Amino acid sequence: MNLNRLLPLATLLALAAFAWNGSDYYTGLAVKIMIYAIFALSLQLLVGGAGLVSLGHAAFFGIGAYAAALLSPPSEAASLWWLLPAALLAAAAYAAVTGALALRTRGVYFIMVTLAFAQMAYYVFHDTKAGGGSDGIYLYFRPQAAVGGWLPFDLDQAPVYYFFVLACLALTWGFLAGLRRSPFGAALAGIRINEQRMRAAGYSTYPYKLTAYIIGAALAGLAGFLFALKDGFVTPELLAWEQSGLVLLMVILGGLGSLGGAVLGTVALVLLQELFQSQALFGDYARHWHLPLGVAIIVLVALLPDGLAGLPAQWRRWRARRTGRTQAAPAATSAPPPAALRLPISGEPHA
Repeated sequence: MNLNRLLPLATLLALAAFAWNGSDYYTGLAVKIMIYAIFALSLQLLVGGAGLVSLGHAAFFGIGAYAAALLSPPSEAASLWWLLPAALLAAAAYAAVTGALALRTRGVYFIMVTLAFAQMAYYVFHDTKAGGGSDGIYLYFRPQAAVGGWLPFDLDQAPVYYFFVLACLALTWGFLAGLRRSPFGAALAGIRINEQRMRAAGYSTYPYKLTAYIIGAALAGLAGFLFALKDGFVTPELLAWEQSGLVLLMVILGGLGSLGGAVLGTVALVLLQELFQSQALFGDYARHWHLPLGVAIIVLVALLPDGLAGLPAQWRRWRARRTGRTQAAPAATSAPPPAALRLPISGEPHA
C-alpha cells in the first residue's frame, strides 16, 4: 500500500487508541499535537501548495482563539453551531482584507508584508482592553452542541473533547487531500512551479492565491478555536511572530508539499520541545532548552533535506547507492589493467 495513503489512517487510528490508554498529561500532549497539526496543515496549503511563504499565519490562529473567547457569554455556554463558524469567519475575513494587499507582492516582500499585518493584529489585542490587553482573556465555558434541547455530545468531558479535536484533524486532512486532487489544487501546484507560465496559459493566478490564502486562514482559525477550548485562556502571544516561525518550522521539518509531513513535523517538534524542557532528564539545564532544540533542528534538516516525509525515499536511495558500490567493487578488482600500464613479460614485444 502507498505510504501516503497508509500514513493518515495509521496516525488517526493510533491517536484514537491512545485516548483510552494515555494518562491525563499524555492525552493533553496529544491534543496539543493535533491542534498544532491542524495549524501546520493550514500553512502547508500555502507553502507546499501555492509556494506562498508566510510569516504572519499566527494572526489567524490567534483571531480564531480570541473570537471563541470574546463571543462566548461570561455566564453561560455558547452554542457550538454558531461560535465555531464565527471564529472561522473572523479569521477568513482578516485574511481576505490583508491577503488582497499582501498578494500584490511576491517573494521576500510578501513574507515581510504578512509579518507586518500579523504584528498589527498582535498589538491590537496586546495594547487595547478589548481582548484583555497583555493579560489575555478567559473562556469560562466550552460551547455546547445542543440541538433543540438534545445534546449529542458534551465538550466538557475530556474524552469527548479529545475525539472532537481528532475529528477536526481528520476532516481537515481529508479536505486538503481532496483539494489537492481537484482542478483548483492542480492550478495551485502550477502556480508554485511557474506562475508566469500559468499566466501565459491563460490563468488569472491572483484569485487562486487569494482563495488559498483565505482557506488556509480559516483552517488556522479552527486550530485557534480548539486551542482556546483546550486551555480556556487566550493571550496575545498566540498572534506573535514566534508562533508563525514555529508552525513554519513544523512544515519544513516534515517536508514541503506533504500533508503527512506537516503532521510528522508537528509531532517531532512538539516532542522535541517537551524532551528538552524536561527537568527530570536535564535538571537545571532544561531552562536552556532552546539551544539543544536548535541544534536538533539543524541536524534533522541537514540529514533530511526532503523532511521526515522523505525519509523512506532517502533510505531507498541510500540502499541503492550502497548496493551499486558493492556490486561495482568486485568488477573493478577483477578487470585487467590497461595495456599501457602492464609490464612486459618475456616473449611479449615492448610497446
